[in-house]
Amino acid sequence: MEAFCFHWLCVVAFSYVLLLFAQKAFVHLWWTPKRIQKHFKNQGITGPKYHFLFGNLKEIASFTSAAPSWPSSFISHHDILPTVLPFYHHWKKIYGSIFVIWFGPTARVTISDPALIRDIFVRKSDNFEKNESPALVKKLEGDGLLSLKGEKWAHHRKIITPTFYIENLRLMIPMMGKSMREMLEKWSKMSNASGKVEIEVSEMFSTLSEDVITRIVFGSSYEDGRAIFELQAQQMVYATEAYQKVFIPGYRFLPTKKNRISWRLDKEVRKSLMKLIEERRKISSKHHQVLSEECPNDLLEVMIKATQQHHDDEYTNSSSNMTVNDIVEECKTIFFAGKHTTSNLLTWTTILLAMHPQWQELAREEVLRVCGARDPPSKDDLSKLKTLGMILNESVRLYPPAVAAIRRAKTDTQLGDFSLPRGTELLIPIIAIHHDQTLWGEDANEFNPARFGRGVAQAAKHPMAFMPFGLGARRCVGQNLAVLQAKLAIAMILQRFSFDLSPSYKHAPTILMLLCPQYGAPITFQKL
Repeated sequence: MEAFCFHWLCVVAFSYVLLLFAQKAFVHLWWTPKRIQKHFKNQGITGPKYHFLFGNLKEIASFTSAAPSWPSSFISHHDILPTVLPFYHHWKKIYGSIFVIWFGPTARVTISDPALIRDIFVRKSDNFEKNESPALVKKLEGDGLLSLKGEKWAHHRKIITPTFYIENLRLMIPMMGKSMREMLEKWSKMSNASGKVEIEVSEMFSTLSEDVITRIVFGSSYEDGRAIFELQAQQMVYATEAYQKVFIPGYRFLPTKKNRISWRLDKEVRKSLMKLIEERRKISSKHHQVLSEECPNDLLEVMIKATQQHHDDEYTNSSSNMTVNDIVEECKTIFFAGKHTTSNLLTWTTILLAMHPQWQELAREEVLRVCGARDPPSKDDLSKLKTLGMILNESVRLYPPAVAAIRRAKTDTQLGDFSLPRGTELLIPIIAIHHDQTLWGEDANEFNPARFGRGVAQAAKHPMAFMPFGLGARRCVGQNLAVLQAKLAIAMILQRFSFDLSPSYKHAPTILMLLCPQYGAPITFQKL
């Protein structure tokens, strides 16, 4: 009898737990989304219908697969929104510029009004936080400045930012120029009898950016750092495929062949970084090692000193202290963001100058006038290249590395005339804002660097309309590096070559974590 009673007691307890779970699932997956949907509808914000569990993910996936392809021939405009962000382009025409979409049971409100964007990133930035990246993406990009929040983010930012001050980066211009000159000499040797050579520049610029960011991070440990970053570059190949499948529940846990390779590479990267950090810590503490002259403010050394310094600082918050594991994650973050942001800027700028030879010639005239025909530009020369600066701004306007930003409301927040419940996510479509004709004029989809002739603040009808590297406190820490390296590299190319698109070039911008040319960037160079 006692056994029978115990059996039924277990059944009742299990049923109660199951009922409780089902109730919470119902509230999370149906009742709460429906309540939030009604909340926004009462404020005039509508959008596609919420579907149980998946929200609008299936529709978003279908838009992406059905996005129009680009013609293989040359195009005179750069209206890439329908191809790159097709779900936004489609739903904006139906629901207006502010609408709500559902990523699973989570509401995302699209915001493209620059005045509201100022509130999100500047005036009310404390009310919003960066959302979590998908686990597979986070493993690649690292749990560093891109994803950290609160005091820990602020502490890391304070440590890392001085390395990327423009005054510090200018000390590295000779090293950057040396790397660039070596690359251009290879191009010259590859040219045929008529002085022509076809180069797939996206791969070349990726290698160049990797070399520079490795020296900035590792300095005197450059060779060891390069080997580690080569492993992470391999990991990027496998993570890209996983990134395209982030909407498949549980995909990151599946032991597929490519997932297993990605896991193994991540372990190797972490193990190698830990070993290098430990060796550098021993050398630094015992011998006060003199750093490389090429990179006097080696970021690895700066971060290691930060881990040692906090032990003697009684006022340091222990929750925000930088640990060895933090250094590992920051190295991964800086390599991923620094390398790909810079190489993408270089690639799209070269493509655009090949498409628009009149601007290429204007930039070349300026470079030859300021720098001469062969001398590497100096730090003073680079600041005088105004036309080239306008071209870089226009390139990153039309083809920003990140096509959108996402923020989450940490608390119930009033944004303009709208009330946002805590937990609401905001999707800021950077690429749509950069191509908005109401902000940039009727030629918003055309390459016209002259719009930046009076500076960034005067280029559009609102200063918040230009945000290729983000806005506010979380603006990309590596912005100065990307622009400086791109300016130097493009100037040196213009000194030595004229160039146009290869007949094999296909204009197909696509998102592979960042915005990049799907089929590469083959460019035909002609020696001057």
